[in-house]
Amino acid sequence: MSITRRHWMAGTAAMASAQTAAGKFVAVSSSNGLRACTKAMEMMRAGTDTLDAVIAGVNINEEDPEDDSVGYGGLPNEEGVVELDACVMHGPTRRAGSVASLRNIKTPSKIAKLVMEQTDHIMMVGEGALRFAKAYGFKEENLLTEKSRLAWLMWKRSLRDAGGHNNWTDGLDAPAGKPSAALRGMFPGIGEELLAYAWDRAQHPPTGTINCLGLNAKGEISGVTTTSGLAWKIPGRVGDSPIIGAGLYVDPDVGGAGSTGRGEENIRVAGAHTIVENMRHGMTPKDACLDALKRISRNYGDDLTRLSQFDINFYALRKDGAFAGASLWSGVYRRDQFRPRQFTCNDGGKSRLENCAFLYERKRP
Repeated sequence: MSITRRHWMAGTAAMASAQTAAGKFVAVSSSNGLRACTKAMEMMRAGTDTLDAVIAGVNINEEDPEDDSVGYGGLPNEEGVVELDACVMHGPTRRAGSVASLRNIKTPSKIAKLVMEQTDHIMMVGEGALRFAKAYGFKEENLLTEKSRLAWLMWKRSLRDAGGHNNWTDGLDAPAGKPSAALRGMFPGIGEELLAYAWDRAQHPPTGTINCLGLNAKGEISGVTTTSGLAWKIPGRVGDSPIIGAGLYVDPDVGGAGSTGRGEENIRVAGAHTIVENMRHGMTPKDACLDALKRISRNYGDDLTRLSQFDINFYALRKDGAFAGASLWSGVYRRDQFRPRQFTCNDGGKSRLENCAFLYERKRP
């Protein structure tokens, strides 16, 4: 087979990237990944495999009851049950593993790695995934904390039928926009700050998730994405996080990408795979992410009114150490305060937050 000039140039570029990456350690994560990136970098520098390093990083979030979008303390489905999803990809061996709708196990990322290492499968779900985890010694635990349970109850009380009725209230609701006095009576030891948190979560349910990508000095790259999914979801709903090619994709010859935000939109464009393929064909990580966001926008005819109802974020790490984060919107307004969309990175020194590139600028309400 003859080698064309285009193929020769692509091969030369790949070799140049591999040479440029020599000696570099880089970790990239979502905005909740400061601790994850720090942990991953420490472990990679100590010689730990890239996948073990990024999993150890996100385990911090999975085991933290204060992070209500991942693992223990994650906000539950509409029945009050926490369901977790995760996937991993190991660049050096080109292998992957995934779990979805997993209940009662704090660290689904570890189970996804077990699926990759110990089975001939890539994805396991629901009751089967739980039995598999228990077979390897993982103990079942109640993942619903008092904080997340309060938020769920607040959401239940916020629901109304066409006639304004809700079976989860006493019929004597407080003025709209405030937690009811009856709810305060149910939780006499709960302070105003926690009630305000629960009300905010009921009105603005997070999509959550943490993605982490790690690159070592050898040019080896791996990634992980883990989540408790969309708050108040229909039981069994699965978003993009455990979907190889959507919530995460790694090609050791090119780089890796991951996502957080509204998973349904990401699945429709196979976002992580799209970004890696864009980088393969010469796009920078930033442009690769923005192109995937443009595909999502195009699915709605670029209608900003409809697009304003959700957000999605992409993260990309190229094999030469270049990286970027990008979001559909520049940020969000909460209580008249603008919060820019950010991502975490560590390319030496301390983990830090940087603003995401964005497709559309959010206007003040």
